[in-house]
Amino acid sequence: MSRIIHVDNSGFFRKIMRGFLSELGLESESFDLGRDALAKAKTGNVSCVITGLELPDMRGEDFIEQLASLNKPVSIIVFSASADENRDKFLETQGVLGMVQKTSNWKEELRKFFI
Repeated sequence: MSRIIHVDNSGFFRKIMRGFLSELGLESESFDLGRDALAKAKTGNVSCVITGLELPDMRGEDFIEQLASLNKPVSIIVFSASADENRDKFLETQGVLGMVQKTSNWKEELRKFFI
């Protein structure tokens, strides 16, 4: 079975996301460090990565570049509290499937990618 990886520096959002993905019937694994998530993506059966942009061990943009360089068919969704037009353009060039803001309706926005 393919898995979803969620990478976020917030333990609160990792816990909430795990519950949300479980409600959708999706198997997921959470990480706080980009390097651990990259190691899992290299060796595991991963279909989607949901990532924040503020990781304790690397910039989110660097994480996404490294993930894209694995040349594996992985969908990437950015889950972030901040918006930046220049960064958003960069993420589009990296093949990011979508960007979801950490707002009150994030569940509805994220659900669209899985239904």
